[in-house]
Amino acid sequence: MTKATRTSKQSPAMHAADSHDLIRVHGARVNNLKDLNIEIPKRRLTVFTGVSGSGKSSLVFDTIAAESQRMINETYSAFIQGFMPTLARPDVDVLDGLTTAIIVDQERMGANVRSTLGTVTDANAMLRILFSRLGKPYIGSPQAFSFNVASISGAGAVTLERGGRTTKERRSFSILGGMCARCEGRGAVNDVDLTQLYDDSKSLNEGALTIPGYSMDGWYGRIFSGCGFFDPDKPIKKFTKKELNDLLYKEPTKIKVEGINLTYEGLIPKIQKSMLSKDVDSLQPHIRAFVERAITFTTCPECDGTRLTKEARSSKVKGISIADACAMQISDLAEWVGKLKEPSVAPLLEALGETLDSFVEIGLGYLSLDRPSGTLSGGEAQRTKMIRHLGSSLTDVTYVFDEPTIGLHPHDIERMNKLLLQLRDKGNTVLVVEHKPEAIAIADHVVDLGPGAGTGGGEVVFEGTVDGLRASGTITGRHLDDRAALKPSPRKPSGALEVRDANTNNLQDIDLDIPLGVLVVLTGVAGSGKSSLVRGSVAGRDGVVLVDQGAIRGSRRSNPATYTGLLEPIRKAFAKANGVKPALFSANSEGACPNCNGAGVIYTDLAIMAGVAAPCEVCEGKRFDASVLEYHLGGRDISEVLAMPVTEAEEFFGNGEARTPAAHAILQRLADVGLGYITLGQPLTTLSGGERQRLKLAANMAEKGDVYVLDEPTTGLHLADVEQLLALLDRLVDSGKSVIVIEHHQAVMAHADWIIDLGPGAGHDGGRVVFEGTPADLVAARSTLTGEHLAAYVGSQPKRSRATKSTK
Repeated sequence: MTKATRTSKQSPAMHAADSHDLIRVHGARVNNLKDLNIEIPKRRLTVFTGVSGSGKSSLVFDTIAAESQRMINETYSAFIQGFMPTLARPDVDVLDGLTTAIIVDQERMGANVRSTLGTVTDANAMLRILFSRLGKPYIGSPQAFSFNVASISGAGAVTLERGGRTTKERRSFSILGGMCARCEGRGAVNDVDLTQLYDDSKSLNEGALTIPGYSMDGWYGRIFSGCGFFDPDKPIKKFTKKELNDLLYKEPTKIKVEGINLTYEGLIPKIQKSMLSKDVDSLQPHIRAFVERAITFTTCPECDGTRLTKEARSSKVKGISIADACAMQISDLAEWVGKLKEPSVAPLLEALGETLDSFVEIGLGYLSLDRPSGTLSGGEAQRTKMIRHLGSSLTDVTYVFDEPTIGLHPHDIERMNKLLLQLRDKGNTVLVVEHKPEAIAIADHVVDLGPGAGTGGGEVVFEGTVDGLRASGTITGRHLDDRAALKPSPRKPSGALEVRDANTNNLQDIDLDIPLGVLVVLTGVAGSGKSSLVRGSVAGRDGVVLVDQGAIRGSRRSNPATYTGLLEPIRKAFAKANGVKPALFSANSEGACPNCNGAGVIYTDLAIMAGVAAPCEVCEGKRFDASVLEYHLGGRDISEVLAMPVTEAEEFFGNGEARTPAAHAILQRLADVGLGYITLGQPLTTLSGGERQRLKLAANMAEKGDVYVLDEPTTGLHLADVEQLLALLDRLVDSGKSVIVIEHHQAVMAHADWIIDLGPGAGHDGGRVVFEGTPADLVAARSTLTGEHLAAYVGSQPKRSRATKSTK
């Protein structure tokens, strides 16, 4: 009987442990999800598609990944959880079959001035150990090579209790750090233009200070007039040397003004702490404009921008200092590390070599370790986060990616696809939110959300294979094989923007005439020098408006109406119609509900448990005081207006009693960029990446400029939305503007009037102009990587020859 059972051809019953091969989500209601039910196969590559705002991120990140992380956090003790972020359980009925989730999103890395690519990936930590062991001459521990550790020393008496007796001993200590004393490890020093801080012909009380926020009406006025160090009614040009020094440089000093204890500090140390200690790009626009006007940043003459002390730079391994190593292109550094054969540090060399090889493998070999992390693009930041997972031995992990092809040339997308498949083939579940057809094509399983965006989305409209998606009739299915055609007759330029001797980063002294009055597309592989050309030689000129990929910063209180400045004309219209103050119609000011302070919800902090947010019982989530809601404009109160979608509000403010031209113009721009479905009062924190990018574009279109420079505007856009973007770019050009777009999307390249292709490679292999001309000429020549991919995209290259080429 036993023998017969063993030789039987029937498959044995499935082991209970092998039955958990699905991630089951039932009744998901996060953001716009409508009681969504779905089962996702494990150990497969699943791609989530759908128009921007359809609910992809709400399902993948805010439901599946968020619950996985919350459950992992709950395995720690209450003491440890007290130091961790508290996460609420997503609004979902059933969520099981989860595995550990590792999120690799496109959030920009911290813009701290001390953060570099080497510090965020731990490559610098390994290099510091390497140089402290092998460097000649020997100068000290790894801290001696760190630009974040200052050299300090001290001595003094310490009191000790020994055997019931108190004794005093003299102790001394010293720490040798690698931080350059002149620039404090920043690599740059700043000089202040005093003429931009004050008008010396005026006294302080006459408004001499021109620094944003330094008004004499507030606390600063009280401090300056009551400090007693100078006469606030005396013109600054008549100050004595001591008075001027006290105004500009005085160290923090305790003073008493009107019976209140305050601290007085000179203007320059105050500005350095409040403005210059932060990354310039993270400052509010008006403060950023002041800093760029008043402060000049120059390379530190002491360390030559390396951030390190003379001693740290003097210790070398095979003729290379740690500063030289960090400045090398990573592909070159990997080669140098590979040649080091030192048995005493073999494990360290192996780990460092693997990290550097991962950079090259993932297509970031053109960067250097001293690159500030805040300057990485969204795509570069995401790939940097991938590095620590490539060589991992973990399996049965859920990897969650948010558009990993962002910022990648079509040539690089093939390499990214291989990496995603490698992670899957190790036995992991890979979930990818994606719009690019090349990335959707490799999916084992596709989940298409929609049918529309915002309240019109949140449902699964298709689930199955890629071929099934093509035949499904959904928006994604219909547009999956779309191919933009080349323009039969490109526009003629009206002039040229001259660029001469451009040498920012890897640019090799290029001369270029960028046509004006047309749609120009800058393209080339990642790292070829596109952003360097724009930031170094185009941005900052008069009339140039740059719309980059910088994150939109905002809290729950920020919404599209506040971000775009739309709320200002709306408040004024309400105030004029009702004869009251505009401040009443702000939930962040006088009109706020007194119970929830205008938040609309009451937060209850539960320490280590996730806090509870309950709708305010007084205003019922409307955020305004009841008396404010009695004022109407066109039959609507302010809360009803903020609950309107953009398209409805555009009609509301376009005519009739509520006609407000200033508000209508902003609403038109929001509709033009495809955000007609979002509500005016929707918190910015609930917008998807693509929605934030387009919101930023709409806000920047208000700036008066002749040349618009857009950095990858197709980021986060569905295939169907790209058509709308192209129509918007056409309208901008037809209205007399010049548009320059950094872009990898072939549909935008094909639609261009003029293409400038940089390359041929990345890093020191790029930085040259390899093609200038019309898209048709680029396709005909096929002389560059971009030309080959664009030719294949528009269908002029036979598939057979393309396949033959790839097998060579």
